Formats: sequence, structure tokens, C-alpha cells
Amino acid sequence: MESIWWYLMVWTLLYQSTWAVETQTRTGWEMERLGRELLESAREADLLEWIRGVRRRIHEYPELGFEEYRTSQLIRDELNSLGIRYEWPVAKTGVVATIGSGAQPIFALRADMDALPLQELVEWEHRSKIDGKMHACGHDSHAAMLLGAARLLQGKREILKGTVKLVFQPGEEGYAGAYHMLKHGALDNINAIFGLHVMPSILTGMIASRPGPMLAGAGLFLATVKGIGGHAAGPHQTRDPILAASLAIVALQQIVSRETDPLEARVVTVGFIKGGQAANVIPESVEFGGTYRSLTSQGLSYIQERIQEIIESQAAVHRCTAVVEFREEIPLPYPPTDNDEELYEHVKRVGEILLGEPNVQLVPITMGAEDFSFYSQKVPAVMFELGIKNETLKSDQPLHSPYFVIDETALPIGAALHAAVAISYLDSHAADSVLQVGTI
Repeated sequence: MESIWWYLMVWTLLYQSTWAVETQTRTGWEMERLGRELLESAREADLLEWIRGVRRRIHEYPELGFEEYRTSQLIRDELNSLGIRYEWPVAKTGVVATIGSGAQPIFALRADMDALPLQELVEWEHRSKIDGKMHACGHDSHAAMLLGAARLLQGKREILKGTVKLVFQPGEEGYAGAYHMLKHGALDNINAIFGLHVMPSILTGMIASRPGPMLAGAGLFLATVKGIGGHAAGPHQTRDPILAASLAIVALQQIVSRETDPLEARVVTVGFIKGGQAANVIPESVEFGGTYRSLTSQGLSYIQERIQEIIESQAAVHRCTAVVEFREEIPLPYPPTDNDEELYEHVKRVGEILLGEPNVQLVPITMGAEDFSFYSQKVPAVMFELGIKNETLKSDQPLHSPYFVIDETALPIGAALHAAVAISYLDSHAADSVLQVGTI
């Protein structure tokens, strides 16, 4: 009798689980209809103008990493107007908003907010009003698209089978803002995260990414070589830091050319050197610095170790001393960005529904870096690129260029993609949660 009761209980639980999955999971046709509805809504004149207006207001007042007070206030004002609750401050100026029940599964959407120390040279009505600062990497558009997604998701909050976290992150440009957002704890319970970055090398109307390794890890180094200065006519009475630094810079090139497997991608670049002010004076010291990159954490550790050894040794050979800093307090280096393969396939399918299969492209691995990689070390994460290239609008200038321009017709695509990815993720993983509950 007990065995029959046990059998009936197991059968009931499994039946209920199957029924729950069938009723909670949207069919492919329903997801296609929802995706198209989201994109059409994002392209409606009022919402498009609102997203564009938000982007332009942020663009006019760019702020550097962890100084995004005005931008953060704008975002909070818009969230308040939408009735969306949020946590602030997170990592000084960051905002984490919540839409949905608050229950699992929890899916995160991330947008960075900071600008660059760059003078804008584009002549247009909404150019930067702050001298020496510019949104030349598209973070203004990232924040605007995520706010657009917030409006779409808030309108669909009754159908969300879980929770969406909207992550407005400070300090991506060399400040490891993602690391500090995670350290705060506001994202402790997320199951996965999606990020989107505008890309001027990809045509408007397309998105692109790749599974697995996508971007390198990268760090910075700053070296100070100290010697004894003096008159150029008496070099024997000096210890020349320019000579020591020059040979150290040449020797650094051997890390890649003679110490790295030719099939493994690594980069060491010296980007600046400063020393001396007069042609007939040997200076007391020289500073130089640059970046180092690898697709593996082991590679980053090896390069960092060798940079320090080479610079200190070359300085010693020339009777100078050297101090090498790696900005580890930020922290640096950024880890490599590895896209979760299952999550990549999920976003790829959603993108094909919204834009058509030919408009979802595979990008090559590049040696650029992104602090989004800190999220990928904690949870399944994927980053996609959003095309903004339109030669008529001259939106084909590279990232970090003072002539950088965005094709704003891409903004509703980004907003709809964010929303569709989040809704469909919650659909599929809510079903998984039900199955786990019903399993004994």
C-alpha cells in the first residue's frame, strides 16, 4: 500500500511539473510575435523620440568614471516616472533597477554610463557642452537603450516569469566599474547577464557576437626610470634614464616575438614616453607606460611579471633604478571576456527573430578589453555588438574618435533586443525551476 502511495505521489509531481512547463513556456510562434511587437513598439515615434532625447541629454553632459552624478540623476528621474524601483548608490554612482516579482530566475541587463577625456569635434546641435569630455564610446546610447528597454519591460511586467535587473554601471573606461558593482552585492542573486555595445564597423540593423572567447584581458603599466641628470656634454658624469628607458622599451617587444607561442595572441604596447625638456640636458627621470593583453589569465600574469623584470633589469644595467606600477588597486588587469555558449545561442535566436537570420553576424576575436568580463567570471554572461554604421551619417568613425557619431535609428533595436532577451530567458528558466521543484 505504501509503495502505491509513493508511486502516485511521484506521478502527480511529474505531471504537475510537465503541465507547468507547458503552460509557462511560450511557443516559438508566440516568442516571434512578442519580439516583433517589442521592436514595433520601440520604433513608434513617441518612444523613439524619448529614447533619442535621453541619449542626447546624456551626450551633452558627459561625465568620467565614478563622476556620473548628473547621468545617474537623469536615469533615476526616468525610472521614477516609470514607477520602477531601484537601488542607489551602487558603486558610488551606479543604479540597479528591478522589474518583476523579485523572485527567481533573475536576469540582468547592463549598460555603462561613463564618458572619455576627449574633446568632441563633431559639429551638431547636441555636441558635448563640457570641454575635454565626450561620449565617444557610445555609453550614452547604452544607457538610453536600457531605459527604453525599461519602458518596454514595465509595460510587460505582468507576463514576466521572474525578475529583470537593469544595471546602470559607472566607470567602464579603465576604472573596473563592473568589479565594484559586483563587490557592492546588488547583483548577488542574478542567474545570468547580457550586455550590448554599439559598433561602428557593423551596419545598422545588424548585431554580432561569438560564443566563447571574444575579447582579451588587458592591464596598464607605468614605469619610472630614475638616473642622475646633467649636461649633455658630460654624459659620463650622469646616469642616463633616457637610454635605459629606450632599451627597456625595445626589450619589451621580445615578450611577444620571442617568448610567446606564435599561435597564442598577446600584445604589449608602449603608448607614451615623457622625459626631459631641453636638447642639451640629460634628465633626472623618464616615465613611460602602456598596455598588455592576452586571451588567458595565465598569459596576463606572465606578461606582467616579465614587464617588471625587463624594465628593472634594463634600468640596473645602465646604473639607474626603476619602479613599475600596474594599477592593481583599480583592480587591473581586466580578465578576458568569455561568452557563455548557451546564453550566446539564446540571444542569437532572439536576434534572428527580431532582425532576420542574415542580420546576426559572427565577429572575430579582438584584443580590445571590457570590464563586462568581471560579470562573466561570476555568472553566465554574453556581450553582443549593435551595428550603427551608416556612411551617409558618417557613423563609421571608430570608437574613441573625436568624430564618433551614432546612427540613432539603431536605438530601438537595442531597446527591443534587451527586452526580448530578458523575457524569453525568464520564460525558459522559469520552466527549468519548476522541473527542479517537481523532481524527487
